[in-house]
Amino acid sequence: MEGERPASQALSSGLPAGGADGDSPGDGAPLPGSSGSSTLLQAEVLDLDEDEDDLEVFSKDASLMDMNSFSPMMPTSPLSMINQVKFEDEPDLKDLFITVDEPESHVTTVETFITYRIVTKTSRGEFDSSEFEVRRRYQDFLWLKGKLEEAHPTLIIPPLPEKFIVKGMVERFNDDFIETRRKALQKFLNRIADHPTLTFNEDFKVFLTAQTWELSSHKKQGPGLLSRMGQTVRAVALSMRGVKSRPEEFMEMNNFIEMFSQKINLIDKISQRIYKEEREYFEEMKEYGPVHILWSATEEDLVDTLKGVASCIDRCCKATEKRMSGLSEALLPVVHEYVLYSEMLMGVMKRRDQIQAELDSKVEALTSKKADTDLVSF
Repeated sequence: MEGERPASQALSSGLPAGGADGDSPGDGAPLPGSSGSSTLLQAEVLDLDEDEDDLEVFSKDASLMDMNSFSPMMPTSPLSMINQVKFEDEPDLKDLFITVDEPESHVTTVETFITYRIVTKTSRGEFDSSEFEVRRRYQDFLWLKGKLEEAHPTLIIPPLPEKFIVKGMVERFNDDFIETRRKALQKFLNRIADHPTLTFNEDFKVFLTAQTWELSSHKKQGPGLLSRMGQTVRAVALSMRGVKSRPEEFMEMNNFIEMFSQKINLIDKISQRIYKEEREYFEEMKEYGPVHILWSATEEDLVDTLKGVASCIDRCCKATEKRMSGLSEALLPVVHEYVLYSEMLMGVMKRRDQIQAELDSKVEALTSKKADTDLVSF
């Protein structure tokens, strides 16, 4: 029926059937082509509730509204305000694949270190080949991170795993530690590869394609020691000088990041403490099972009881071990990665303040020179 189409369109757009203001067209006049009965129109609209296509569109719009309807008192996340722009018509085609594997230990008279094989496969035209294989050590990853921060001071660079580990947690060249670091380094490179801006950085391309001696040569092409010292001194001076008037938007972001950093660091410490206590409890409980088994051999009247207790302890040990595995795999790494990201966000805000302080300094110098020029002209 002709009266069904306007009602269907109204449902799909989330508006009443009569129009945007909720009234029927013509102040209560029947729709053209309809039976003229408002009761019949309502019945037709109700019948359209079974139209799955229209309801699907409407439900998607409603779900989007539900997801974005946060409390006005909740601060906006900085991740939604910094370098998180995505275009709807942007094709989601991956053309850069990176794998980090085959860790290899190197022992010299000066140091001992681990290198990792990095295999890159790509279809990009700016690369000379479709596949590259190089070896990199942790210091090379640090160099890449520093170059990305230097070239893109206001972007969030993915975090690297820390160079040093918590004392007593795991040995430096333990197989588990090397495997954990390998996964983290691969995640670091793939996050850069998936970033719309960082993926086209020239230093990133050199890191993936250059052989060891070529990378060393490329590193030496940067600014000299005196130049780097001058930049550091200038950055420290600007940070000491501070920002006179930070925009309100960045004040809110900075406050949010500081609050988030404090809370996530606290959660990280509590999680680590829970895991440590669980492990101590597990190690101690493992000793009780064999003790009760030996005890049952000397107590004929309590054999079944003591063996039952030993069996119960064994089940508790298995449950505790499973819970510890879940903590170490699903919780601890994720929480700690949030800690690393909060540190990166703090670094981004600090670099932004340095840029603003440098701008303020230059504006003041320009204003002062202009005032001196006006004085001389008079």
